[in-house]
Amino acid sequence: MIEHIGQRGPEPDLRPQVVARAMSSPVPAKILVVDDDPRNLIAVEEILRAPGIEIITADSGEAALRQVLKHDFAVILLDVQMPRLDGYEVAGLIRNRPRSSRVPILFLTAFNKDDMHVFRGYSAGAVDYVFKPIEPLILRSKVDVFVDLYRKTEEIRRQGEEERRLLMENLRVRSEKLKTEQALRRREEHQSIVLESLPIALYTASVQEDHRQLHFTSESIERITGFPPKAFLQSPDFWSSRLHPDDRERVLSQLQELTHQGAVTLEYRWTCADGTERFFLDQTMLMHDDEGRPREFFGMWFDITERKQMEQNLLHASKLEAVGRLTGGIAHDFNNMLSVVIGNLDLLQKAIKGNAKAETRVRMAMEGAQRCADLTHRLLAFSRRQPLQVSVIDVGALMPGLLELMRRTLGERINVSLDVADNVYPIEVDRAQLEAALLNLAVNARDAMPEGGDLLISVGTQTLEEGKVEHPGDYVVISVSDTGIGMSAEVLQRVFEPFFTTKESGKGTGLGLSMVYGFVQQSHGHVEIDSAPSQGTTIRIFLPRAYGTAESLNEKQTVFAKPFGEGQTVLVVEDNPAVRQVAISTLHSLGFDVVEAETGDEAAQVLRTNDHIRLVLSDVRMPGGLSGIDLARFIKSEKPDVRVLLTTGYVDSAEMIEDVELLYKPYRATDLADKIQALLEKPEPVGRNIAPRLAAVSA
Repeated sequence: MIEHIGQRGPEPDLRPQVVARAMSSPVPAKILVVDDDPRNLIAVEEILRAPGIEIITADSGEAALRQVLKHDFAVILLDVQMPRLDGYEVAGLIRNRPRSSRVPILFLTAFNKDDMHVFRGYSAGAVDYVFKPIEPLILRSKVDVFVDLYRKTEEIRRQGEEERRLLMENLRVRSEKLKTEQALRRREEHQSIVLESLPIALYTASVQEDHRQLHFTSESIERITGFPPKAFLQSPDFWSSRLHPDDRERVLSQLQELTHQGAVTLEYRWTCADGTERFFLDQTMLMHDDEGRPREFFGMWFDITERKQMEQNLLHASKLEAVGRLTGGIAHDFNNMLSVVIGNLDLLQKAIKGNAKAETRVRMAMEGAQRCADLTHRLLAFSRRQPLQVSVIDVGALMPGLLELMRRTLGERINVSLDVADNVYPIEVDRAQLEAALLNLAVNARDAMPEGGDLLISVGTQTLEEGKVEHPGDYVVISVSDTGIGMSAEVLQRVFEPFFTTKESGKGTGLGLSMVYGFVQQSHGHVEIDSAPSQGTTIRIFLPRAYGTAESLNEKQTVFAKPFGEGQTVLVVEDNPAVRQVAISTLHSLGFDVVEAETGDEAAQVLRTNDHIRLVLSDVRMPGGLSGIDLARFIKSEKPDVRVLLTTGYVDSAEMIEDVELLYKPYRATDLADKIQALLEKPEPVGRNIAPRLAAVSA
């Protein structure tokens, strides 16, 4: 495609030669095989050994991740069952790394064949499963597909690199050919085929004060900006008039220096024909005439909007990860302190019963402590450190209190009103997350009404038919309507995308509506949004009807659990002395005999020597060799007739254990009593010393 200056006759087309060079050399492919059993590694390596394929093995998840950092793989074969990091976790980490996020992962497993585990594997990023014992033909066939795809992709990439190299060479030749009009025409003809398929626009511009009175633009300018080339040629200020106001002064100042510097690289936002703002990389150089005088500018436009969006997403993701790490780090200690406060307030309520003034003060202190607990829970759920805690809620009873909070949050310029229909169904959701979602919508509405306006919260019921939602039936509808600036159709299409925001940098994360959408989806609900510019916005949340009885938080605060543990012994395992003493006092008030231990190791020793322990109440995170999870496993193995209740400020997914009840800190005395009573009423497995204890419970 390149023709040397002065050359006569037709110019040879080098693209077939480029393709031939890219495809002549075979593309080597690397396969990563991960299994903690060396025999399996040897067997798979023998099955897949072939010319042009390099097999790399790893005997653990950690070793696999190290290999992924070093090499690019055509496919990864990953064992599911491995110590420390299992296959699901390794797959998730591989998917989270941009460079390896698209590498195909085949799970190897001999056990997890049921739909739940297979679905979990696909959710973790697997593209297929191979079940053990491995059929060589099946494994080789599946791997060959991905190896062939990898090789074809690499061939295309190599071809693209060659074409880009050729393009840059063409641009260099083109700048030389600008010396004459005849060379300029040849350059346009030679490059037009390649440039039409790339997100690049070429131009020449005036060196006079108008800066961007363009003399020439390539046809691709219309594909990038939506404007035809003639639009740039008609008006001297057409280009500058569409610069973003925040970028205008900086860009024009840099262009002023172009005649002295000879070249400049600009990044700016520019309004395209459809009204959207896109980021452009503008590389401009100064061309001279035969006498060395500045003649015109020659430049290239690159659309870098997607790259900028990825950079912004990475910045937001880093902030979100920092919030998650900070929250997880402080939650355990903070919830321990709240456990001490709430536990002692519960005990104090019994002591001051009948003293109205003291009861009021204790109730106010309890409400403040519970708000702190709710705040911690929201942060943990937001950073994915804690699952949702659902309960049956009466929305009509919840909304008046939430409305007062909204009024204080939104300020006097927003007129907030509430309309609740009669006989609204109860719903089963996480109350803290529902409140956070509605507050998010209210704050967004406030930001859409900078001069003030009306915000209407309405609650009603509606029956949704099949086709509109996955589960048709009765739904509670919560609508949030504002009289704000509204949204365009383009914004509406992306409004629930994570990190998408129309607010200025530093004034919005783009997470609010995506969090609302995620919460509604987790709650098996549905979201609708209506909006138009200058017409306001209405967002409707549909949550499925619940058939249980709604909890009354106010009633729960005033009810004291009656003693029911006489003659039974509970072992309390907690490394924090203050939290341990509150738990012991609460259990004494419930009538239990209590034995205490500071660590899991000490608790295990107590259990070996004491056959009277009926239940173990243990923290999850403790110093020493045995955590609460380890202690629960020990009890299930060695003392199956002993009940276990674990407590924690927060819990990671890796810490979960089946068939063990979990109580989140801080908890009320009634919460602890309800959990223990439910545990003790469960039928016990057959084991030693059961009959006397059952007699004690029934008594």
